[in-house]
Amino acid sequence: MALSTAICSQSFASLISKKGPRETIILGFSSISSNVKTLIAPPTRTEIGACWELCRLQNGMGCATVFLPVAWSLAMVYHAYPQLTGLECLIRAVVYFFLCIGIKCLIMTIDDILDYDIDANVERTKNRALPRGAISIERAWLFFALQVVIGVFLAFKVLSPGALRISMYVWPLYVLYPTCKRWMYFAPIPLGLMFNIGIYMGWADLAPDAKISYHALTAAYLGATMWTITYETVYQHQDKVDDVKIGIKSLAILCGKYTIYICSATTVGFAVLMSLAGVLNEQGIAYYVAVALSKSILLKELVVTDVDKPRQCMKFFLHTPTIGNLILAGLVVDAVVHRVIEGIPL
Repeated sequence: MALSTAICSQSFASLISKKGPRETIILGFSSISSNVKTLIAPPTRTEIGACWELCRLQNGMGCATVFLPVAWSLAMVYHAYPQLTGLECLIRAVVYFFLCIGIKCLIMTIDDILDYDIDANVERTKNRALPRGAISIERAWLFFALQVVIGVFLAFKVLSPGALRISMYVWPLYVLYPTCKRWMYFAPIPLGLMFNIGIYMGWADLAPDAKISYHALTAAYLGATMWTITYETVYQHQDKVDDVKIGIKSLAILCGKYTIYICSATTVGFAVLMSLAGVLNEQGIAYYVAVALSKSILLKELVVTDVDKPRQCMKFFLHTPTIGNLILAGLVVDAVVHRVIEGIPL
């Protein structure tokens, strides 16, 4: 760094000695103009592919982890308010599905930007777009800024005032979360708080009286965060060898050989809190069966997972949408059965 600074200083001094102040200023503005043109130039095919990778559009995992908590909330409010129709909830679910794709893309992009130096030193991530040079860091920031502008516009345009206000509580976490593993072991906690905020938003969007059932939703929010801690901690074990080498912190490293026991405890916490949310929202038997099955699947998979084998950790992580969809199915079936029994129109 010092050497490059010295070389630049010498070059600049040489330039001034050969040219007058006017020529130097013109050359400086020309250089700035050239950099700006490069920054805002149309993307190449390689850069378009890199942007696709930054958004993780090649897989739907991130979208599922953001969307499913919203879907739970929509099913819960549908159960709580007989005047809501299934069509209203379905339309809202479709809107949220596309919004969540955008949120997932934004989160993944900023995560790769802030972590590109770490990713370059981790076996699993060293071939991502930024470390391999498929796009420059400046152009990646420009792409992120474009996503933010579009995202904020859509948030103000599509969300109700209540849902918009709730979403704003976690906006800072979009930037804070990717830095967490540099300075603390508990990154899965802010990740859970960020991913699961939709549990409040779906209800806030559809509740006819604008009242939010904070008791039930907070239990579900904390339960979902326990779920996030579970799958994310196991997921982190894939990179623990490289993380130790480069000095990165993770809950996987902190838990070490006790990971399965700790994640079993968070799984039980997830089931207890989700059950409490069901009690507070007056859910029926179908929902509790779904919660019990989810807990059983998670515990079973934890028991057979060797956290020292990355492929097994990934296999466990890939069960995440199954768990979320099972909870959603329980909520939907419960709401439909309740309406049929009570003679309430679907």
